[in-house]
Amino acid sequence: MALFQITTKSRKQLNGIRIEPGMTVQVVTQSMSNPVITNGGQPVIDAFHRLYGIDIKKAGCLNMVDLNVERIG
Repeated sequence: MALFQITTKSRKQLNGIRIEPGMTVQVVTQSMSNPVITNGGQPVIDAFHRLYGIDIKKAGCLNMVDLNVERIG
C-alpha cells in the first residue's frame, strides 16, 4: 500500500466549482502508481468530494498540470 498527498496548485473556477491553491487530500492506494492517472483518478475524485464537497473532475482539475502528487508513505 502507498500513501499519496495530492495538492491543488492554483486558483480555478469552472462549471460553478471553485478550486483554491493548497487544497490537499491524502489517498491510500494498493499500487505504487500515481493515483491521478490510475483508474481514472477515482480515489482522488472521491477524496476531494469527501473532504471539500467538490467534483475535481467536473472542475477540470484532474490532471498533473493542476495537481501536485507526492508519495508520503
